[in-house]
This record gives sequence, C-alpha cells and structure tokens, in this order.
Amino acid sequence: MSLPTTPQKPSSVQPGGGNCMAIELAWARFRKFWLRRLCPGYVQTMLAKRQGHCTDCTHDIIDARDLKYTRNVCGYSFRPEDDAYAYRNRLGFARHGFAEMLLFTLLFPSLASPCVWAALAIHWLFWIPVTALALLELEIVTFFRNPERVVSTEPNILVSPADGVVTNVEEVDEPEFGKALRISIFLSVFNVHVNRTPCDSEVVDVRYFPGEYLDARNAESAVRNEQLWVDLIDAGTNRRMRVKQISGAIARRIVCWLKPGDKLQRGERIGMIKLGSRTDVLIPVDAAVEIRVKVGDKVAGGSTVLLKLRPTV
Repeated sequence: MSLPTTPQKPSSVQPGGGNCMAIELAWARFRKFWLRRLCPGYVQTMLAKRQGHCTDCTHDIIDARDLKYTRNVCGYSFRPEDDAYAYRNRLGFARHGFAEMLLFTLLFPSLASPCVWAALAIHWLFWIPVTALALLELEIVTFFRNPERVVSTEPNILVSPADGVVTNVEEVDEPEFGKALRISIFLSVFNVHVNRTPCDSEVVDVRYFPGEYLDARNAESAVRNEQLWVDLIDAGTNRRMRVKQISGAIARRIVCWLKPGDKLQRGERIGMIKLGSRTDVLIPVDAAVEIRVKVGDKVAGGSTVLLKLRPTV
C-alpha cells in the first residue's frame, strides 16, 4: 500500500481550514486589535507570562486563546495558572466546535421564524421544518460533546482512540510498517468525535494528507480520503504504532494538536473529526498478543480495550 497523497506537515491544528475556522481567526484579529488599544497593560502582562520560544514566529500570540489553532506549530505556551480561559475545556463540549455551535444557534431563529409564522398563519404542516431545524440544532450541540472517561490502568494495552463501531480487524500492508494489524472504527454523526491516544506514548511524526471525502465505511476511504497520521512509540513496550484520523462524506475537518516530541498519557485527548468519520489504529502484526474486539462491536474512546500488546524482549 502506498501513501494516499503527498504528505504535508500540518500548518495548524485544523490543516484543512474551513469557514468556521476562518471566522474564528478573523474574530481573533479583531479582538487583538482592540486589546492592544484599550488594554495595553493586559497585553504586556500576558506577554511577560508567555513561555517558550518561537523562532521567526509568524503567530500573533497575546494569551492562551491565540494558541487554539496554532499550538502544534508555535513554540509559545502558557502555564495552566496563567490561562484564564482553561475553564472552557471543562464545559463538556469540544472547544474546537464552539464556533459551529454558536453560529448555528445564531442562525436558528432566522431559519425557524418564517416557518413558525407560516405554521401559525397558513398550515400546521409548516411545523415539520421547524421540528427538523430543532432536531438539527440538538444534533449539532450533542455532536460536539466531550465527556470524561474512565481509562483502564491495565499494563500493555491499547484503548480505543474513538467512539463508534468496529468495522475492520485485519492485516494490511502499511507504509513503513510492512504487515500491520489494523482496527478501524466508524464514527456516525451521533457519536462523540473527540479522539484520544491509545496508550502512554511519545509522538514521533505527524503527517497530513489532503484527499477525497468518500463515505468512511467505504474501503477506499483508507487510501483516498483526507487523513492525518500520528506515529507513536508506546512507553510500556517501545512498540511503534499509528493512529489515523480519516475524514468522511460529511466530515470535512480533521483537528489534531499534536507535534513530534509530545508525551501523552493513555486516553488523553488529541483532536477530533467534525461529523461522520473513521479512526484507525495500526501496529506491527506481531505486536498483538490478544485482540479483544471484533467487527460490529461498539467501542468508547479512552475506555474500551482494543488489544493487549506483546512486551518487547
């Protein structure tokens, strides 16, 4: 199996861009313009608290909010105690879905009001599109939920990187791996779409591949769809493995904030895929000692154990 397309180094945590991301970045520029003019003291205080280095930095970082889309390509950071906006990560929703939820919530009244008026003035059947819009609003909000998970402490295991249904447990030819065991998980629009790391590990490579948007259940989606690969070294067994975020027919936005050198804890959040999609885990074929899932099983990211790894000797 060859690479899907020419790999790219991610240019942001959402390398495929998107309208909502563009709106957020435009708002950030507006916010920083006024901060510099109305709150120069705050700006200077935050610049003094900024940690790290970013050589020839092209990123305009005032506070932690400005790292939302650049944390994987910018060397600056803030200590947790200096991040006044860290509470947003504890609201139960994925922070990279806030713009989508807000924009649709703002659009909902303008879309629903004419139908409500028509239902009251013309015919009750106009309540049908009102109901459909309300259900869509509910789905947008529930789609971006970000629940806490109980992560197993059993040694030498891989937990699921995503919620969904197992669609493949098979051997494949994988670039740079040779024969590999692949476990594929399909995420419907009703699943939690936050992705998690399957083990305590270190990130060794992150690559983004532009591509198509076939249905994620299509076998060709593994080689033709837009995707992002994260290569990891398991801290317990020193095994190399790969997590792939693969877009779907509806999902067009992959989010991953990792960069090489990051050290991760099992079950830690690493990104998300917006709307229906697919997540794969691949390991060398001789690395698994016990596979604990099968095709058709429902799995929960961070909680369900996929397999037990064979210790290295």
